[in-house]
Amino acid sequence: MAGGSVSAVPSCILDPIRDQFLALLPVREDRHPLGCHNPRISDAVVFDRLVQVLVFGCGYERAADEHCSATTLRRRRDEWIAAGVMESLRLLALAAYDRMIGLELDRLNADGCITKAPSGGECAGKSPVDRAKLGLKRSQLTDGTGIPLVIEPAPANTRDHTLLPATLDRFTALEQHLGPLPERPRLALDAGYDYRIVHDDLADRRIDARIAPRGTKTPIQTGGRWVVERTNSWMNNFGKLRRCTERRTAAVEFFLALAATVITVRCLIRRAWTLYRWNTRPRTPRIR
Repeated sequence: MAGGSVSAVPSCILDPIRDQFLALLPVREDRHPLGCHNPRISDAVVFDRLVQVLVFGCGYERAADEHCSATTLRRRRDEWIAAGVMESLRLLALAAYDRMIGLELDRLNADGCITKAPSGGECAGKSPVDRAKLGLKRSQLTDGTGIPLVIEPAPANTRDHTLLPATLDRFTALEQHLGPLPERPRLALDAGYDYRIVHDDLADRRIDARIAPRGTKTPIQTGGRWVVERTNSWMNNFGKLRRCTERRTAAVEFFLALAATVITVRCLIRRAWTLYRWNTRPRTPRIR
């Protein structure tokens, strides 16, 4: 990285993500009438700083230095949000994983995860598990191996089962990027989804639901629900998601998409390590 900074993500993961991200950016025309303004900071430098913000959970001022200011980070982040580039990058990573390894879309797992949101904002609500402090909930849908397919943010006081329809709608929309989806996938859910309205909705969608009954202690291994819990742990390894200080939903979704991309590419390299060989192949599949 420029300026002598230490990469927050291993280069074997960060480099292909950065290269693909830069290729997705729209061409920018310099229309300054005099051409005497300060030179534009490189998109690669800004992208690496935003990865630092995601991984370490630090403020923009902490990630900024003499090469890139905090104002530039926020302004460029908003430009990329408006262009929808990060979501396109996430979908490309999913498609690449499906093409090279294969997504297990016939086995799905969904769950909600609550994290802290001390700054409030559009996605913040009173957390039922943290003394009513402000928190953020993620409705997470994964494939059978834990690859994040859909991440839907909402206030922490939103009940899990009420977020499931929107989560499944976004999963259905993946068909235009991944091709035909399985006709009758299996979906593992915990007791927080054991409501008649959920059963009826899943039946209408032709999804075979495996829901842990309410009031009964069911091991997390039942139905493979541990897979989505592991993915929640992967997501919470990012400091920005563990303690989210973004106030706008668009900014939250930006970092969620970036985190999902890093996880998908990391899993892709780990799985491909035993199947393929390439020039920049890491020495070991144990990368973080």
